[in-house]
Amino acid sequence: MKNKTILITGGTTGIGLATAQLLSAEGAKVIVTGRNPETLAAAQRTLPASAVVIKSDAGSLSAAQSLGKEVKKHADRLDGAFLNAGVAQFTPLEAETPQHYDDMFNINVRGPFFQLQSLLPLLGNPSSVVFTSSIAAQIASPGASIYSATKAAIVSFGKTLAVELAPRGIRVNVLSPGPITTPIINRLGLTPEARKDFEELATSKSLVKRFGTSEEVAKLARFLLSDDSSFVIGAEMVIDGGVRLT
Repeated sequence: MKNKTILITGGTTGIGLATAQLLSAEGAKVIVTGRNPETLAAAQRTLPASAVVIKSDAGSLSAAQSLGKEVKKHADRLDGAFLNAGVAQFTPLEAETPQHYDDMFNINVRGPFFQLQSLLPLLGNPSSVVFTSSIAAQIASPGASIYSATKAAIVSFGKTLAVELAPRGIRVNVLSPGPITTPIINRLGLTPEARKDFEELATSKSLVKRFGTSEEVAKLARFLLSDDSSFVIGAEMVIDGGVRLT
């Protein structure tokens, strides 16, 4: 990672922040984005002085399309982009609304797609792009219909864009975490009882009988963003403690 410049969207908390810390420790210049003023300020305090923290909302089309211009103020070239920003909320079908549907797809699907489009002039040859999906794209959970659909779209992006961008020296892969302890768990929209049931079920299905950590996912992200994965392209890398196998 030494002397590499890596962009991480959704890089102010959870997996994104853990990845930014890991890459910074290995010598990379990291540029992270977020939309919450409090987590933006916290990330600025947590990360090294060399890190760049940018306010950018993946749910805003104009912000997604202008991300490349914002990044160019701080770097002329990117060696990698970790398109990690996303939201999760579980809602039963009868309670879903068009607004909720649009919000989820705008942040989780439209955002990273047009963020990547805006970053193309900055991505070097070679470079690496990693999308964050989820095992929710492959397994069914009550109340997760919209969330799961957004993550399935990201898996599809990873495969098709890998083919499209390979001639430009840009490798595209997808990272799909399972149950990970991050702040997003607090924003699933679950009651305390439902959250407890969810956590117990996920733990029971895990072969290692626990949730994963952001730091564990960050190590896989680091692999996909680095030259160590130079022969990995168009792949979906799952890190879920074996949940899918039970």
